Amino acid sequence: MSEVLAGRRDTGALDGENGNAAAIGAADFLYLAAAPTFAIMALLTGVLGGGSQDALCSIVSVSPLSGMVPMYLLMSAFHSAPWLKLISSRRRTSTGP
Repeated sequence: MSEVLAGRRDTGALDGENGNAAAIGAADFLYLAAAPTFAIMALLTGVLGGGSQDALCSIVSVSPLSGMVPMYLLMSAFHSAPWLKLISSRRRTSTGP
C-alpha cells in the first residue's frame, strides 16, 4: 500500500483529481513531520534529562543504544528518507535544464 501512496505522490495526485486533496496534504505533512519530531524529543530528553527511572535503567543496561536519547535519534534517522527525497528532488529541479 505504501508503494501505491508513493506512486500517487510522484505522479502529481496532489491536484485533487479525486477530491481527497486535503487528506493527501495531511498525509504529506505527517510524512515529513516524523523526523523533526523525534529529533526535538531527543534534544528535550537530553537537555531536560530524566528522573530516577532513567538512572535505574542506565545502570542495568550496558549497550550504548539503550537510552531514550539514542532511541529518538535512531528513530529520527530512520524517518529522514522523506526529507532526503524532498531535498534531492528540489536540487534536481533547480539545476535541471
